[in-house]
Amino acid sequence: MNEIIGEFIEYLTGTKNYSEHTATAYETDIREFIEFYERFAGGTVELRDMARADTICFRAYLADRGRRGLAHKSTARALSSLRGFYKYLAKYHNIKNDAIGLISSPKVPRKLSKAIEPADVANMKAAIMETEGSDPWVAARDWALVTLIFGCGLRISEALGLKNSDVRGCPEVLRITGKGNKERIVPVLPAVYDAIEKYTAVRPFGAAPDDELFRSVRGLPMSPRMAEKVVEKLRHYLQLPDYVTPHALRHTFATALLAGGADLRSLQELLGHASLSTTQLYTKVNMAEISNIYMHAHPRALENED
Repeated sequence: MNEIIGEFIEYLTGTKNYSEHTATAYETDIREFIEFYERFAGGTVELRDMARADTICFRAYLADRGRRGLAHKSTARALSSLRGFYKYLAKYHNIKNDAIGLISSPKVPRKLSKAIEPADVANMKAAIMETEGSDPWVAARDWALVTLIFGCGLRISEALGLKNSDVRGCPEVLRITGKGNKERIVPVLPAVYDAIEKYTAVRPFGAAPDDELFRSVRGLPMSPRMAEKVVEKLRHYLQLPDYVTPHALRHTFATALLAGGADLRSLQELLGHASLSTTQLYTKVNMAEISNIYMHAHPRALENED
């Protein structure tokens, strides 16, 4: 089975253009199921055995995850990974299993992230300067990253994927490669470039055109975990709620634009959502609160700040 799983992962990254992160999640889910299947069947699972798994097996698998206290969202993702694997087996190895199609995914309530309070966003710059005062270039980097995510509504991976050549000359728009290697155009406010220019002016390394824009203190490309830690540090320093994350910055961007008159289709394009239903969640946010965020916390309002 290891060889087949390896083939499937190569198919996801090479043919389906899935990111390595997504492909790794698929692999983890599939291997976890096979480990369960071997316990359930009482022996080693071969390729031909994948066709023999029945509804009793799949339901026992879901029940086992429930007993271990795994979240419905995690189980829904695991089942989705398994369905994708079975589709691959049917197409390329003639291994068909109708039972997997009879299993329903756990219902996952769709939660909308909370927007960050205007005062909290405004306080982040001062907090960065206070916590990273001994390393001015790190402070400039962290504020540039926060401003970029907040000002353009980027995912962490999208912000960290930018190269110096992407921002050279301060173009009016950025070409962002999002999930599934889908490209979209995102306008950039002057305040965003102002923060980026101040960072690149003091950055000690990584200035080549093809170098990643954001660098670690060791000069390596900044990782998603490093970016998360930047916001975590600010959250703890300012004693902010747990929902203050890099994604909350992206969420605040979206809710602010919706309050400012952006239609859902335009917002969908800006965020890179594959489904409009995902974007429609933002309509559930209190409009008065969103408007307040837009007027007091969006980078446009911070353009004149030093």
